[in-house]
Amino acid sequence: MEGIKGDEFRRVELKDANRAGILTQPAILTLTSYPTRTSPVKRGQWVLETLLGDEPPPPPPVVPGLEETTKANPNLPMRKQLELHRADPGCNACHKLMDEIGFGLENFDPIGRWRTKDGPNVIDPHGTLPSGAGFSGPGELVAIVRAREDEFRRCLTEKLLTYALGRGVEYYDRCALDGITRRLKDNGSRFSALVLGIVQSDPFRLTRVPEGVKPDGSKANGSSVKR
Repeated sequence: MEGIKGDEFRRVELKDANRAGILTQPAILTLTSYPTRTSPVKRGQWVLETLLGDEPPPPPPVVPGLEETTKANPNLPMRKQLELHRADPGCNACHKLMDEIGFGLENFDPIGRWRTKDGPNVIDPHGTLPSGAGFSGPGELVAIVRAREDEFRRCLTEKLLTYALGRGVEYYDRCALDGITRRLKDNGSRFSALVLGIVQSDPFRLTRVPEGVKPDGSKANGSSVKR
């Protein structure tokens, strides 16, 4: 950014209309790219898993990688290469969602710099999600993702609860997860409400006693167990 001198942190006004929140931060865009090229698949997958809690299933084991498609068609734009790659019906269902999100971020190169062309190919950043929502660039894509507040709140709650518990969320945690998410929404999505909801929840405050162990830590047959 021009006009910013010195090494101290300070608040500045962002006038670049192409930047909007975490989705367009260079750090995230670099994280979800390969060293030599962007990856609409990785970028789309990151949005689904990290922000919306909608993790796609793993790819079928017999499907060739994108590299083989790229070698066979080196001059095709990335969009065309991915369209060929996902021609397999077994891949299309998941790739359709991930790729479309990633296409909306293709104006950013592998380290997050704005661009309008990838080599000789003009970038086409439009896309249509399975919901029918369409976008023509990163700004409209960010607006669509931002509107999915309920999914984001649920995803954030589950990830922070997982961190707080030191384990994955199980089926018996669902009621607590619902309650914490509801509390977060009712309090205007304040982070403090999320933290309080977690530390006051049963999964955080209580320990499940293994089967055959009494609440005092002894086994049902009278012998002691380590706690």
